[in-house]
Amino acid sequence: MQNKNVETLNFEESGSIPNNPDLPVLFYQGAFKDNPEQAERIFNDNNWRNSWQGGVFDYHHFHSNTHEVLGVVSGSAKLIVGGESGKTIEVNPGDVIVLPAGTGHKRLSSTEDFQVAGAYPDGKDHNLKTDENNGRTQLLIEIKEIEVPSQDPVHGENGPLLSLWKKDE
Repeated sequence: MQNKNVETLNFEESGSIPNNPDLPVLFYQGAFKDNPEQAERIFNDNNWRNSWQGGVFDYHHFHSNTHEVLGVVSGSAKLIVGGESGKTIEVNPGDVIVLPAGTGHKRLSSTEDFQVAGAYPDGKDHNLKTDENNGRTQLLIEIKEIEVPSQDPVHGENGPLLSLWKKDE
């Protein structure tokens, strides 16, 4: 599904990766294509903080206690999102992926200069979950309790995340 140049991707559980049962992954292709190095500043301006720059781990992992945004600053990569049975996505400078809590992600390959800026709503500290530290029932409860952010990391108060991430009450 596309909405304002945002692709939504829904995933079921995949092995040890719970994914998010309520919220889709959002893929903003080329959101910052003219100025990819501004991704971190814009995330921070939109209250996605506790930011960092670096790579993406080369193993499946997820965060059960917060959502995460990744903006490609340089280079390109193939990422798999949603666990082993997920979807492979090619990302390039300016692309942004918003991962709802519980969504698996892994770098399959990348150029040597691949770098992303990452951040979390309200500057939340993230945990790191893999198949080795996965208590399924408690994780699913935790994932479902994470609130929808007050702002879209790319477009702020008027962004598509606010309409695309409506939880069923």
